[in-house]
Parts: sequence; structure tokens; C-alpha cells
Amino acid sequence: MDQEKLQKYAELLVRCGLNVQEGQDVMIAAELDQPEFVTMCVEECYRAGARKVLVEWTHQKVQKLHYDHQSLETLSTLDKWQLEKWQWQVDALPCKLYIESEDPDGLADADQEKIAKARQGWYPLVKPYRDKMENRYQWCIAAVPGKTWAKKVFPELEEAEAVEALWNAILSTSRAMEGEPLKNWEEHNADLKRRYDHLNSLKLRSLHYESANGTDLTVGLIDTGRFLGGGEVTLGGNFFNPNIPSEEIFTTPMAGKAEGIVYATKPLSYQGTLIENFWIRFENGRAVESGAEKNADVLAKMISMDEGAAMLGECALIPFDSPINNTGILFFNTLFDENASCHLAMGQGFSMLLEGFENLTVEECRERGVNDSMIHVDFMIGAPDLSITGTTQAGEEVAIFRNGGWAF
Repeated sequence: MDQEKLQKYAELLVRCGLNVQEGQDVMIAAELDQPEFVTMCVEECYRAGARKVLVEWTHQKVQKLHYDHQSLETLSTLDKWQLEKWQWQVDALPCKLYIESEDPDGLADADQEKIAKARQGWYPLVKPYRDKMENRYQWCIAAVPGKTWAKKVFPELEEAEAVEALWNAILSTSRAMEGEPLKNWEEHNADLKRRYDHLNSLKLRSLHYESANGTDLTVGLIDTGRFLGGGEVTLGGNFFNPNIPSEEIFTTPMAGKAEGIVYATKPLSYQGTLIENFWIRFENGRAVESGAEKNADVLAKMISMDEGAAMLGECALIPFDSPINNTGILFFNTLFDENASCHLAMGQGFSMLLEGFENLTVEECRERGVNDSMIHVDFMIGAPDLSITGTTQAGEEVAIFRNGGWAF
């Protein structure tokens, strides 16, 4: 891959994704796949004025060994130094860059029950720290090619060619291939803002999804909720883009307000396992039944992780005719596939999507209807015939999507 393009991509993640400010600390989490690119990101963070940059290397095969050999008790607990590290993050509020590249099916052979129980064990230990950090720091999720991931996306190519092809797909869909990436994102954020400003003006109370594949779902919205897209702003006033790429305009629905059935239109990679051709049925706001052609047990475990895991935390609107969907590529990666077309998310909602959230505690946001859970898992529901009809707080019906695209 052209080194100049990679350098501009690193600049995009640091300057636009994280928007690192003078004197801030930065944490980067990355697999071992692209160390040269991670080095570029570290260098760019220091150019932006970072005080200190910490890189946490991970490796999926090592992670699987931990799951295979550590006891459930060991996996479920955190040592003192780990809790102290979380406290440091609360105090320092470092920017956090997550660079994905792992095999989307790399943990398929691991003990999924053990993984789920381990997470249920350690999550309550970190939750108080995460709550204290919510909306207070900049973060960004992006991607680079891993060899195994690239071969899964482009199985017909030789390994090196597959990696190059995945680089091209990542940079293109991230608006980092042509022109000036920073300017591209300035224009993209402005376009998304025009769209969500209109949605907010409608004062919607529900969304009704329909598709010929069987989807027939009504989701209730929070009266004081709002739609956002592209960049966000921390409570300290720092603008950042949490996902690169991103095509979505999204809101957080009312916890416990969903009725009907929805069918996924793309596979879901969850905890290193692919769930394929699945559906979820809701009653009184909760998932009460689900099924899948592949790994239905993993799906069932996912929506039973805790009380909030069975409820929706996000509704995201993306035209079927999107840059990512138009590549014709199935990425087997939620960051990309969720931005190909409309998606929903099970689990955790977003408190910053409430009007006046900056004057509310996390607990008050949840009392107003923002779902609380240890998971936040996006799954794709967009289809070429998807119809979404909104009902306003005044009771009027408004066309939001028709034939998979915006109706306004």
C-alpha cells in the first residue's frame, strides 16, 4: 500500500477520529498485524501534542489460549493493578484508539459458555469506572487488514493480494483513498448533520420497520431523545469521530419499547464467532425468541448476558445505497457491515443522545429510558425494500425510508 496514503489515514484517525489535544494521553489497542501502521499512529499522536502514548498489543490466538487454560474464576476476576489501571483512566481520561484486524471467526472453537460467564464476572468490576468516564473522553474505532481476515473477505486471492485488496477497501470506505481525508470528513460530517437536524425537527415517538424478508418491528423512542451522526462532543467540549468509517444517523430507543420481529441481513461476528441468517422477536420491549442457521446458541447467550442485553440500545439509519454496501464486499466485521445499511443494536444505549444529558447523571439518563447493559452489539437489518415509517409525538405518520433509502 502507498505509504503516503497510509500516513494520511493515520493522520485521519488521530486528528479527526480522536482529535488529540495538546497534553492529552493516548491509548492504542491493536493486534500484531500492522505494527508499521500503528507506529505511524503513535508518531502522529506526538505530532498532535500528546503527552504520552501507550500501545496495548493483543493477539487473538493468545487470547484463545487464555480461555482454554485459565479457570473461570481467574478469567472472572481482575488483579489490583488492573483496577488501578482503570482508575488511572478515570483520572487521566486518555484518548482511546481501537484498531481492529482480527479473524472474525477466530474464537469459534473456544468455550463460548466460559467466555460469557467470565465477562459476566468481571464486568461489574469495571462498570463503575466506565460509568465515570462516559461522555468524558475521545475514542475511535478503525481497522487495518489482518492476513486471516483478508483471506476470509477475499478467499480467491493470494494472501498478500488479499491484504492489499482489504487495505484498498478500508481506505476507500473510510474516505481516505481520494483527495484530502480530513477535508472529506469535514464535508461528510456536515452532510450527516443536515440529515439528523431534519429528523430531530420531526419529534418522533416511534419507528416502524417493514421488509419482505419478514421484518415487522415497531420501536418506541424517548421523548427527549435526539438523532446524531458522524462526530460527537465530549462534556469537555472536544469534538471527535468515534467510528471511521461511519455512514449512520442514529438514536437510542426507549428501553422496553419494541414489538415484533426483525431479520438480520448480514452475518454477525460476536466474540470471535459468526452468527448467520438469524432473527429476533420482541414482546414488551424484550427479545423473547431468536433463531439462526449457524450458532443460534451464541445468539441466545448474547441476549441473555444481563437484564439489558435483551433490549435495544440503538436504531441506526443508513441507506442501502451506501458507499460500503456498494462495494459489494461482505467484510465480516461489524464496523464496516453495520455501516453498509440500517442496523439495530442489542444492549447498552447512549446517554449523550438525550437533550440536556450534560446536566443529568448516568442514573438519571437510565431512568429516562436509556438502556443499560454490559453489551452493545450491532446487527444489520438493511434491505433494498426496507420501509421505515415514523410516528410523531403529535400522532402523524412520516415516511423516513422507502425502498431502502431516505424518503426525504
